[in-house]
Amino acid sequence: MNAAPPTTPALDLTSDVLALTRALCDVPSVSGDETRLADLVETALRALPHLEVLRDGDAVMARTHLGRAERVVVAGHLDTVPVAANLPTRLLGEGAAAELWGRGTVDMKGGVAVQLACAAAVTEPVRDVTWVFYDHEEVASELNGLGRLVRHHPEWLRADLAVLCEPTSGAIEGGCNGTLRVEVTLPGRAAHSARAWRGVNAIHAAAPLLQALADHPAEEVEVDGLTYRESLSAVLITGGIATNVVPDRCVVTVNYRFAPALSPQEAVDRVRALVDGLGIPGAQVEVTDLAPGARPGLDHPAAAAFAATVQRLTGRTPAAKVGWTDVARFAELGVPAVNFGPGDPSLAHADDERCPVADLDTCFFALRTWLTEPTG
Repeated sequence: MNAAPPTTPALDLTSDVLALTRALCDVPSVSGDETRLADLVETALRALPHLEVLRDGDAVMARTHLGRAERVVVAGHLDTVPVAANLPTRLLGEGAAAELWGRGTVDMKGGVAVQLACAAAVTEPVRDVTWVFYDHEEVASELNGLGRLVRHHPEWLRADLAVLCEPTSGAIEGGCNGTLRVEVTLPGRAAHSARAWRGVNAIHAAAPLLQALADHPAEEVEVDGLTYRESLSAVLITGGIATNVVPDRCVVTVNYRFAPALSPQEAVDRVRALVDGLGIPGAQVEVTDLAPGARPGLDHPAAAAFAATVQRLTGRTPAAKVGWTDVARFAELGVPAVNFGPGDPSLAHADDERCPVADLDTCFFALRTWLTEPTG
């Protein structure tokens, strides 16, 4: 007779943030397999009488209704990239040097633990709060659970400010860069490689483009007081059908991470202008992915108050988010948004993913303080 699968313990939202992070991480939730964790989160939130709870697929939302002058959304995703023999979690080091190792500790169950702990602890916030826990962030954008919530329940996401608990090492990172991916197709003419002069080598035709990309400076752009660093890179190249055939086609995939001062169309125009300026005969540019950036939004009173609280408690000043995050989805809704969460973002998705325990405590304390301090 087969033994019943082990029962996952319920989440204790009153435990310390470290214990809660471990409990979340030790329930694997690779994108597409978030149901068990979403069930645990939903059950824990429904036990809190001060919150209204809504479930949509494997996304869970909960909100207060206190009639406050402002409402903020605090959001985080439940899924992770695939596990790489880095679960269950391990706690290494002691005291201020202690680190929690394992998949999801940085991206981003440490942030989710901070959310859940605050949702339980802050029963009468000075701003109404909508807590959002969503699925499928680490995969194709069309599957993104936050995007689905925007379509199904836009009224739940209306707010004066959104905080996305992505890893930022406990500092506020405002807005985000946009991202553009294009395929540049370069034509040639096939020939036997023993008589290469009879053909036109499409891979060789890519040389001016590759050199232009290699020479392109990483521009720094100031937007609303924060400095964003752009990048323009070749990320894939394909061409050729056999080792004895001059290739008649080459495709270079180019990724442009552009500052939020640019609109998506302006970003496309810049890349097209670069390719057109090279004068490569027959070169064609096709946009395959495009997501807008988000301005910092730190001029909003709620965001300014949050930044002031974080700086007072940690000494950390706001910086620009150079990668793309879901703050851009809030920006499209007209909601200013910032990134704030525990863990070094450079360790996200790494096999040695690990989060300082001090970051967990700092982020919980800062978020709780901001939600409870008088606003006037």
